Amino acid sequence: MAAKSLASCIFCKIIKGDIPSFKLIETEFSYSFLDIGPLSKGHALVIPKYHTEKMHELPDEYLTDVLPIAKKIALAQGVKNYNILQNNGRIAHQEVDHVHFHVIPKPLEGDQEGLVIGWPVQKLGKEEIQKVYDEIKGRL
Repeated sequence: MAAKSLASCIFCKIIKGDIPSFKLIETEFSYSFLDIGPLSKGHALVIPKYHTEKMHELPDEYLTDVLPIAKKIALAQGVKNYNILQNNGRIAHQEVDHVHFHVIPKPLEGDQEGLVIGWPVQKLGKEEIQKVYDEIKGRL
């Protein structure tokens, strides 16, 4: 189970079996299940068994486990198009304060079913991009 757990966390309760779920795949590090408020049929969640709010706080062995599970679920959903979504923090649209990854089928063209997003592109000059690059590269 989680190396660090929050007693009131709904995902920790699902992992422990205190709340029922439609479990898909469970490993030593991860638990996956169908979302009960799906954006499309087959919308699933993959959650690490380590309780932490943001992805950068998660030990690497938990992250290593997540993407192969997401891939298996995406293939099992049987659609060609899908989204893998992971949000960090309330202003980034995270609703549950436990790291989780959505695997969301996009079976139809347009916005009828699945994830609907906007992509508000910012216009940055080359100098601004260079400055951002230098800052990030310097921290790596």
